[in-house]
Amino acid sequence: MSALDPDPGPPPVGGEAAEVLVTIERFLADQQPGEASGTLTRLLEDIALAGKLIASRTRRAGLTELLGKAGVVNVQGEDQKLLDVYADEVMTSLLGGHGRVCAIVSEEQAEVRVLDPDAPYVVVHDPMDGSSNIDANVSIGTIFGVFRREDPTAEPVQTDWLRPGRDLVAAGYVLYGTSTMLVYSVGQGVHAFTLDPEVGEFLGTWTDLRFPDDAAYYSLNFASLPHWDSGMTRFVEWLNRDDTPTLSQRYIGSAVADFHRNLLHGGVYGYPGEIDRPEGKLRLVYEGAPLAFLAAQAGGRGSDGARDLLDITPTDLHERTPVFLGNADLVDQLERCFADGE
Repeated sequence: MSALDPDPGPPPVGGEAAEVLVTIERFLADQQPGEASGTLTRLLEDIALAGKLIASRTRRAGLTELLGKAGVVNVQGEDQKLLDVYADEVMTSLLGGHGRVCAIVSEEQAEVRVLDPDAPYVVVHDPMDGSSNIDANVSIGTIFGVFRREDPTAEPVQTDWLRPGRDLVAAGYVLYGTSTMLVYSVGQGVHAFTLDPEVGEFLGTWTDLRFPDDAAYYSLNFASLPHWDSGMTRFVEWLNRDDTPTLSQRYIGSAVADFHRNLLHGGVYGYPGEIDRPEGKLRLVYEGAPLAFLAAQAGGRGSDGARDLLDITPTDLHERTPVFLGNADLVDQLERCFADGE
């Protein structure tokens, strides 16, 4: 049974329920015994603390005037929400001043924030994914990735953060929904923790999460169907073919929430490019690459429709890309549908 009370239910196929009560701090320390300095462990603990603070404000957003717009348009050309700003400030505050994080790349900031030039890690993050859903009380989340600098003694340079996702040493997300969950990987499987608000701790829920072989869902925004190219429409036709049982369509509109559901039940999430906007909407550095890292650790894949997302070296902090994440066989099939039109 799970370490949590109440019982979160049976583990998804491919995952194991935590058998003993364990906090995320203890689990991190036990999982990385070879990390002599403990720097990465403490960095992830800082992110977990940020998740607790953001979760607290998220639960009370309607009571604390955090549901509206901040009156600012961010670098993406999107209206910043008050929770966007709060989450970004919390992440920056908690990650700075400890000698662990050299620089932060955030969706909400036009440029890199250099915090400590001599620190060994760079954190990339979307502090509030799905923020357009905040007012509707729909699940939202924080996505993060961690790079280790090749030479912490040198001056910070662009190649410290404009790197392919395969260089990530850790990635994860915090999902703010009916419960708050932190899901992460340091390259040794994907592990999930649920926040117990009564004791203020993230407690182990599932270890070694993997996409179930029998996928249940596909997550696509059919409102954009008229704008997709032929490769995408071929994939939709394949998903809805008559010769075999099809997957059910489920779409929330929050990448973290859609990815999380499909991680537990199997499936594929996609945010394609469009005919007039082939670059797509999601950002490679702090959305696509971290989620693709998690997908790979869970036995799945991430792709832009032609290439593995983990193999793409970004050229800009806020570079956009089509994103497809989920069971490897479904992502492979999607790539074949795109290749058939070339």
